[in-house]
Amino acid sequence: MLIRNRGARRIPISQVVLGLSPALVAVAIVAVTYVLIIADRMDRSIIALLGGGAMILAGVLTQAEAIRGIDFNTLALLTGMMVLVSITRRCGVYEFLAIWSAQKARASPAGIMLMLALVTAIISAVLNNVTTVLLVAPVTLSIARRLGIAPFPFLFVEVMASNIGGAATLIGDPPNMLIGSAAGLSFNDFVLGLTPVILVVMACQAALCHLIWGRSLGASDAARAEVMALEARTAVADWRLLKQSVSVLAVVLLALVLERQIGLEPGSIALFGAAVLMLLDNIAHHREMQTQKVTEAYGDIDWIMIFFFVGLFIVVHGLEQTGIIAALGRTLVASVHGNLTVAVFVVLWASAFLSAFMDNIPFVAAMIPLIRAIAPSLGGDEALVPLWWALSLGACLGGNGTLIGASANLTAAGMAQREGVAFGFALYSRYAAPLTLVSLALCSLYLWLRYL
Repeated sequence: MLIRNRGARRIPISQVVLGLSPALVAVAIVAVTYVLIIADRMDRSIIALLGGGAMILAGVLTQAEAIRGIDFNTLALLTGMMVLVSITRRCGVYEFLAIWSAQKARASPAGIMLMLALVTAIISAVLNNVTTVLLVAPVTLSIARRLGIAPFPFLFVEVMASNIGGAATLIGDPPNMLIGSAAGLSFNDFVLGLTPVILVVMACQAALCHLIWGRSLGASDAARAEVMALEARTAVADWRLLKQSVSVLAVVLLALVLERQIGLEPGSIALFGAAVLMLLDNIAHHREMQTQKVTEAYGDIDWIMIFFFVGLFIVVHGLEQTGIIAALGRTLVASVHGNLTVAVFVVLWASAFLSAFMDNIPFVAAMIPLIRAIAPSLGGDEALVPLWWALSLGACLGGNGTLIGASANLTAAGMAQREGVAFGFALYSRYAAPLTLVSLALCSLYLWLRYL
């Protein structure tokens, strides 16, 4: 007996452990892996690697097939951007931007909240959301203390802005990297396809947050004068490194924009840019210091995320090879009756709801082959573009819905609580859930008007 699927390997029953059905074994492994990831009782990279290993040991995949299932372009893009962020962070440019934003707003609490939200969204469009929050939140807490006002509204709008801004580009959020690599969508495709609606969503969220908090925020003249007296330039620790980092980042972004013209994949661009910046950062130092700086850069790579991706790719590939994904695709087609409009709205809202309660990375990884499977019924790969945008918007913006919906949310909450600032699940979700519904409604309207 064989499990058959277009594009999938034929898996002999005799090859699978105890002669069980390959599909049954793969589903069991995926179910256990995802339940443990959602439960969050153990490091998710360990769970994903164990799940991937189980696919091989159980006979669902061979080692060679498992390796073919790993998307090395996504891993290279993530790794390269992490190194670029690590080195750039040393120069203090992010702290400079936070102080500069506060002073441009004349130390007005409402103005600062808006400026920090905009800065966070812009940074998140080119850097990892968690990294952005780690860089901006400490300065935000400091400014709030100086002004003598509650930090929660500032941190809240920054978390929302990080997830909104991250949805605008290929490199802004890991789910987008997965989608871009799997669907062959470029940096420009994401900018043209998603940035217009993200600008509208960001403007709407900023206006609503101002109505909720901005008008009631106040600070004394003395406190505002203290913030205005801060020297933003002193936050920059290394001007040479600042110039080098900004230059390399600009070239990397330009190369990502022109990736199709120059014939390079995003992963190659990011890794080469990271290597160039490491070289520039090391040239002026002695050998001992060079080793230390390179070690620091590699040490700042989020290896937990990298190995989480490795295991997850293998787990999902094992499920795909059994034909289960194709069967689910046929079920989805039947449920939406081949109607692209219905499919887009189902993917958008289902992605948002599920991403509000579980990590959006494993969810997107599982959805990608499912969407691919329904391409023939909708007219081919070109017809899938609105579905890819629906998946991206739902997964990225849905993460704003609850405190556990995105890593950036939990990062901000942890930093706030260490400073004695209330930032619990109920408090966050009370404001976040309705604002997320508004953003999803705007996305629905955008997708309908532009693509359907």
